[in-house]
Amino acid sequence: MTRYLFRGALVALVVVLLAACGGNRLQKAGNATVFDLQLETQLDWARVHAPRQEQWTIDGAPLNQLMILSRIKPREHVFLGAKERSWRPDGPWYREGMRPDEVRDIVLDGLRGAGWANVEGRDLRPANWGGTPGLRFEVDLDNPNGLVYRGMVTAAEREGRLTLLVWIAPAEHYYGRDAQAVGRMFDSLRFVD
Repeated sequence: MTRYLFRGALVALVVVLLAACGGNRLQKAGNATVFDLQLETQLDWARVHAPRQEQWTIDGAPLNQLMILSRIKPREHVFLGAKERSWRPDGPWYREGMRPDEVRDIVLDGLRGAGWANVEGRDLRPANWGGTPGLRFEVDLDNPNGLVYRGMVTAAEREGRLTLLVWIAPAEHYYGRDAQAVGRMFDSLRFVD
């Protein structure tokens, strides 16, 4: 079994196990609260919840997925994987006070490490999360089988922790269908206490 097939099977197993634990539900269009975030969506989503992260999808994860990662700690993997180790100082580790280009780069490195190919970020710009400064950029990437995907990323640091949203979908149909609605959802993000 290739490394990519193994990773895909592992991700599918985790999603199935999370669903079996009752951690999934339907998110209807409208206002939603996710961890310490409030947002407004014009789309209906299926939500799979885990500690400090959720995966949302409309048509199934291979066709579109939104990853919401909450309160990523300093020296923690940007996708909530392993923590930084002295024997592996290079990697997609979050550090408090990173510049926007550094956050973009660790997200792109994290996607590469997850098996995505030809990962490129573009149009890095500021974002406003209801008064909290953040960042936003677009991403182009291919899955291991060569299918071309596009996506959007937004992130903000609050209280020394990073919150990250990554949405990806195949470029051919699903990205164009939902990009405006996801963009408006990203525009509506704000932290709540």
